[in-house]
Amino acid sequence: MTENRDYLLESLNQRFGYGSFLPSQREIIGNVLNRRDSLVVMPTGSGKSICYQLPSLFLNQLTLVVSPLIALMKDQVDVLQSRGFRAAFINSTMEVAEQHKVQEAARQGALNILYVAPERLVTPSFQSLVLDIKPGLVAIDEAHCISEWGHDFRPDYRKLQFLRPSLPDTTLIALTATATERVRDDILRQLEIPGATRFVTSFNRPNLIYDIRPKRNSLASLIGLLQKIGSGSAIVYCQSRQQTEDLAQRLSNYDLPALAYHAGLSAEDRRRAQDRFMGGQISIVVATIAFGMGIDKPDVRLVVHYDLPRSIEGYYQETGRAGRDGQPSNCVLFFSYRDKSQQDFFIRKIADSAERANAEKRLNLMVKYCQIRSCRRQFLLNYFGEAWPCDNCGSCDSCHRAAGQLDYGREFDGTELAQKIMSAIIKTGERFGANHITGVLRGGHASRVMELGHNNLSVYGIARDISANDLKDAIDQLVDIGLVGRNTDGLPVLSLTAEGRGFIKNPRKVTLVKREGSEEKPVKTAAQAADYDEALFEKLRRLRKKIADESNLPAFVIFHDSTLYQMASKMPTSLPELARIPGVGPTKLQRYGNQFVAVITNHTTEGGGVYT
Repeated sequence: MTENRDYLLESLNQRFGYGSFLPSQREIIGNVLNRRDSLVVMPTGSGKSICYQLPSLFLNQLTLVVSPLIALMKDQVDVLQSRGFRAAFINSTMEVAEQHKVQEAARQGALNILYVAPERLVTPSFQSLVLDIKPGLVAIDEAHCISEWGHDFRPDYRKLQFLRPSLPDTTLIALTATATERVRDDILRQLEIPGATRFVTSFNRPNLIYDIRPKRNSLASLIGLLQKIGSGSAIVYCQSRQQTEDLAQRLSNYDLPALAYHAGLSAEDRRRAQDRFMGGQISIVVATIAFGMGIDKPDVRLVVHYDLPRSIEGYYQETGRAGRDGQPSNCVLFFSYRDKSQQDFFIRKIADSAERANAEKRLNLMVKYCQIRSCRRQFLLNYFGEAWPCDNCGSCDSCHRAAGQLDYGREFDGTELAQKIMSAIIKTGERFGANHITGVLRGGHASRVMELGHNNLSVYGIARDISANDLKDAIDQLVDIGLVGRNTDGLPVLSLTAEGRGFIKNPRKVTLVKREGSEEKPVKTAAQAADYDEALFEKLRRLRKKIADESNLPAFVIFHDSTLYQMASKMPTSLPELARIPGVGPTKLQRYGNQFVAVITNHTTEGGGVYT
């Protein structure tokens, strides 16, 4: 199909408004059009969906997309229809008559693309329909769900094994953003396509800034972060449904309107929250991991993990929802060993021993990521089997600290404090965590301290002049430098390491850090650094919102913020000039061009800007 290469680029520009392919997209599309099976592993925001959407225009048969994202199917189809695709979906939210209508359209060849959930596809009646239609391409999105070694195994995905033997002439493409080498092998084994061409692009998201913070005063820290997102949006992840509702309410009380999103809400409430977030009516969502898969919102400037994620894969996928427009965006995780203990509690309830061991391994690696002082980007990429040649990425808290871009605090001689902490650990029998040790050292009156008689120990109250947070911080640092050990299998009990016992016998100077604050030096986005007219940008945003509301589409489907910034910078006052702006393809130029040119022209003639 090499003769279609120019047609591919033309279609990419006309349908999506892009002037060039992202890395590997053209090769993947060529592989599909040459009827070869594919496994695609590409990070969130790198354009996986185009790899099956664009080929559907060149196939004379249906493209069937298997996706677990029922809540997003309508949005995805609406966007495709706005781009001229003959697209539809079938899921449980539709009336039976409507489902039959879509099935008949598929049978008659009236569709390019049909979205369906895996649980629907594996029913006998729908399998019969698929065998009759014989789709030219089946795209399996979120393909890691088929593997028990993945972080989000779903049994219905395992039933997709029927596809290859039942449809030997149909091309299969499996796509995921998160899959280790072991998971990739398992995906191909389960789908019975061992000879599929593998496309594994870089997992690096250079515009994302990774930041791990101690979970202390986390609400105040979160409020500070949210107050800095400007016109962007934010997703805050929590582990429990109740916490999402409580935190959303607390943020709203601080004039930061937020919506909760979790699987316990009704389908209508989830849909309403999602629509308001995607449409820009609300900029903050506090959610469980039920929210986010398939979310294509380009202006998410902040993703916060208020609780510890269960796995590196989940963390990577969730942080990947930030900065899809390529602009600098922050990914902040508040870490505490209490969260780790809570996760351990639930893991111990897993009946299957192999599944339990796998969950323990994933969680321990997540904790290790939070503990390291070296480059976090390097750790993430190495986890997915990608080499990262340098030790300083320049965009994580560890590397900011090493470069002096993070106010980490002042160093002090912590030898005496280390001796006090380690003595308290020994005298309480090396059976307690940081909270209890801190309580003993500060002379606290907690019932547990009193019941155990720890108020009678010689170490009781010997550090009452030091705040609880500073003591816990010092304990963390003693763990980091190897004098104190912390159990990661169950309760986070503190004990002395062999090196720590040597220190007690022969003390040496220990340098600790008094953290004065952890505020990064501000990082300007490309838009903030660019020379653009802010007043015009706001006018263009208002026009975009008006068009989006009238069309019942998310605002970014009209134009991304990055495109509006370019308009506000270049100030095109004719359609040919507007056509040269990245992100303005022929279809969007025809639909919206005159309205945007009119706003820009009025702005420049009113003296709001000078066109050069």
